[in-house]
Amino acid sequence: MPFRLLKYALNREYKEPRFFRDCQTPKKSYDAIIIGGGGHGLAAAYYLAKDHGITNVAVLEKGYIGGGNTGRNTTIVRSNYLTPDGVNFYDASVKLFEGLSEELDINLFYSNRGHFTLAHTESAMRTMRWRAEVNKHVGVKSRVVGTDEISKACPQLDISCSGKAPIQGALYHEPGSIARHDAVAWGYARGADSQGIEIFQNTEVQSIDVRDGKVHGVQTNRGYIATGKVLSAVAGFTPRICKMVDLKTPIVIHPLQACVSEPMKPWLDTILVSGSLHVYVSQSSRGELVMGASLDPYEVHSTRSTFDFVEGLTSHIVDMFPFLSNVKVVRQWAGMADMTPDFAPIMGKTPIEGFYLDAGWGTWGFKATPISGKTMAATMANDKAHDLIHSFRLSRFEDYELTGEKGAASVGH
Repeated sequence: MPFRLLKYALNREYKEPRFFRDCQTPKKSYDAIIIGGGGHGLAAAYYLAKDHGITNVAVLEKGYIGGGNTGRNTTIVRSNYLTPDGVNFYDASVKLFEGLSEELDINLFYSNRGHFTLAHTESAMRTMRWRAEVNKHVGVKSRVVGTDEISKACPQLDISCSGKAPIQGALYHEPGSIARHDAVAWGYARGADSQGIEIFQNTEVQSIDVRDGKVHGVQTNRGYIATGKVLSAVAGFTPRICKMVDLKTPIVIHPLQACVSEPMKPWLDTILVSGSLHVYVSQSSRGELVMGASLDPYEVHSTRSTFDFVEGLTSHIVDMFPFLSNVKVVRQWAGMADMTPDFAPIMGKTPIEGFYLDAGWGTWGFKATPISGKTMAATMANDKAHDLIHSFRLSRFEDYELTGEKGAASVGH
């Protein structure tokens, strides 16, 4: 350990402060309440204060900060989507991510890797060309590449996939990156707290007070809190919160599982996704392979993990990388993915005055964390949907104006 670092560690004058205050007793009223202390909720709180000067805000988290889907994803950041609306939205998030470590003064371990979406069939190649053209049209760096370029970027990959599903090409997305999910949540929490936002952990919302079509407050396990604005940013718990205000959405909840291997020396420099094999994989800064697959095919409001998932996933990983056959899986987990029919989120105002929704993220919520916080903060501050999220409004399902992103879902991610 360098002497100058040891000097600070042993000096009481440089005691490290708490990341954020340990708030225990909520005030009787707030200008706004955010339900959900994950990345999206904390980002919205941060930008409410930073961009709009609204600091009389409480974030209510029934568990602990980042303990939901924020801490259960596979940390991939990308913007190679299928619709212009989706590409523009996620590209804005990528741009925010690139400067977020400096803005929040925390190391997010943001690492640009490049993202390959592998195609094993001609129909898959047609989809890759389609996505590449949409991406180029709005200025996002994506292009179709052949097997030579894939092998050059990742020589360890068996292009034949053990002869079961030979790779024909891929969509290469240059901005594809990974970041440390916990650091994103904690960074936004500290940033919000430093501007006066109050964060309450172990604080469950039990009901929402709606009278004459308008929000008046929330009832929690710490008492009643008056407010005229409530944002729900609770991912897989969205149906339960929406039920409190008698709001119907087309969201269904499916488990999404992931796992990590034992640490290895760095060898996988890129992010690889295979829609045909139902696999996506990257290597973390600690050397673990972070792996995931498609959604579980049934609706279950649970974060349990299964042997069936890890058995199927690892068999396909070995098809791609035969030399990994003896590597151990050390941990697996699941999150609750809030899915919409068109694979795009639901964001913005709702028919209940003062109730705002940030939901329907399915399997791609982490990568949208910064821009979702920024646009929802603007929407709450102005009581008008931000231009970037107009296509994600709840009323699109009644208007039959869906935003079809299923072709860009990249398996379960």
